[in-house]
Amino acid sequence: MSVDADMGNQVTINLDERRFEIKVDGVLAGFTEAIEEGDVVTFPHTVVYERFEGQGLASELVTGALDDVRRRGKKVVATCSYVARFISKHPGYADLLA
Repeated sequence: MSVDADMGNQVTINLDERRFEIKVDGVLAGFTEAIEEGDVVTFPHTVVYERFEGQGLASELVTGALDDVRRRGKKVVATCSYVARFISKHPGYADLLA
């Protein structure tokens, strides 16, 4: 399933791997793990591969993931330090915290 993403990059849900992925020109650039249990999605870890660092992809990835969680009416547990910081810097997502 594809999630809206800015700048022409593609954020998708990979259910088999239990994560959201971001691709740049079809190449996997990073992911954020997303473990769903009932109405809660836990984000334990986010990775952007070295060759793609410094392009704002982690922010774009987490935005797409959180927007998808919101659309599906679920809540978030942000054990990943990046996701936790992202939510604290973007208070519009604070309502998603479980």
